[in-house]
Amino acid sequence: MEKRQIDEKIEALAALREQSLLGGGQQRVDQQHQRGKLTARERLAKLMDEGTFQEIDSFVTHRATEFGLGNRTFLGDAVVTGYGSVDGRRVFAYAQDFTVFGGSLSEVVGEKICKVMDLAGKSGWPVVGLNDSGGARIQEGADSLAAYGDIFLRNTRYSGVIPQISVIMGPSAGGAVYSPAITDFIFMVKGIGQMYITGPDVVKAVTGADVTHEELGGADSHASRSGVAHFVYPTEEECLSEVRRLLSFLPSNNVGDPPVYATSDPAGREDPELRYIVPDEANRPYDVREIVYRLVDDEEFMEVQPDYAPNVVVGFARFAGRPAGIVGNQPAYLAGVLDINASAKAARFVRFCDCFSIPLVTLVDVPGFMPGVDQEYGGIIRHGAKLIYAYAEATVPKISVITRKAYGGAYIVMSSKHLSADINLAWPSAEIAVMGPDGAVNIIHREQISQSENPEQTRLELAKDYQERFTNPYVAASRGYLDDVIDPAQTRGRIVSALDVLQGKRDSLPPRKHGNIPL
Repeated sequence: MEKRQIDEKIEALAALREQSLLGGGQQRVDQQHQRGKLTARERLAKLMDEGTFQEIDSFVTHRATEFGLGNRTFLGDAVVTGYGSVDGRRVFAYAQDFTVFGGSLSEVVGEKICKVMDLAGKSGWPVVGLNDSGGARIQEGADSLAAYGDIFLRNTRYSGVIPQISVIMGPSAGGAVYSPAITDFIFMVKGIGQMYITGPDVVKAVTGADVTHEELGGADSHASRSGVAHFVYPTEEECLSEVRRLLSFLPSNNVGDPPVYATSDPAGREDPELRYIVPDEANRPYDVREIVYRLVDDEEFMEVQPDYAPNVVVGFARFAGRPAGIVGNQPAYLAGVLDINASAKAARFVRFCDCFSIPLVTLVDVPGFMPGVDQEYGGIIRHGAKLIYAYAEATVPKISVITRKAYGGAYIVMSSKHLSADINLAWPSAEIAVMGPDGAVNIIHREQISQSENPEQTRLELAKDYQERFTNPYVAASRGYLDDVIDPAQTRGRIVSALDVLQGKRDSLPPRKHGNIPL
């Protein structure tokens, strides 16, 4: 072939690439920007390290020719797929392109997404999906529905194999919401991202309820009420930056190790202020995050689902450069009690960490499970059992620190020695008992208190005696249920030391297809 012909073909290729970069055309790109939204390729560029994104299947077009689609084809169809780097580590990604047929899912779009997911699974790299779609492409009927099924299958097959992250940057309705729901974490952009099974019009027609798109499926609703969203941010740029941050805590796959980052924060750093954070009074609140920030590297803590079930705090941090998952009861909200939502939230986080070999550090200050008719009828027994199951099944290093109270079944649930935790520590302020001193003496010494000339004084004296004799941490330590009672100021050093010695931990479960967690 002559040089001129080669040059012409290269020019033609360049022209086609230039065409594909415009997605649905300049007018649609301008409309996307007018809505305050980035285009699919702009989003991928912000997610990946500069200049690293490599697109695949950029010349694929839809196959449907009926129902008004006719000859309207766009290179790449309604999704951009490929791979790049985040902080130098490979990541696969796809971004639905709203400028092409409203980002609707066609047979070809489904195939492109499945291809990139399969590549991610075989290569052992995380996959990030940027969702902005009007749903299934109506013109393709069953083919578009089948495409959703193919994606759901891969979400499930690769669950626990590679990290899967969904980012909701536009509408996601009907069957489209189930792919994100299966993934590990969902990010949403306020005012732009929306998720619901049926839209406001259908809800009104069926139930009579008048609700807006934002009220029904907006970021705030899913962050605080449904618990569907794990992270919510005000802008697309900030949201994608935080996706990058989350990836920095995660390994690339289930057989790799989480990334280790250098830190100047001394591993054995002592913090005398920790001695005074927990109030003496058992019912006086404090914010467990104050403890977390003082324990972890450089006061960096990435909290997950901060607005949902805030009576338990979960998130990622580092100790001596190594990532760890943190679970802590939150005395500042509902006294840190475990209820239905808190149990499910913590259980799923524990299971994620176990999937990807991320050690668990649990901070315990729990008065028990939430009492009440609504909780019992809502299945607190079943949901509380999820947390038991999650901790008992987890084979990663498990460290717990009891800071104040640990009462009843909730003591057992919160990464106790009885659920195979590796290192269990307590502060001198810890109390471990079937119930609090006041409740215990009211049952044990009911007759003595009622016959006393000063019942209240007698009750207080008996409660103090019960506390000194039975609930102090040295009783549990004498039985080996605690490995040590420590000076709170030395907590960071003890956690770092435990994580170091447990780094090579090897544990296994009995052979089985899978367990039957009480869903």
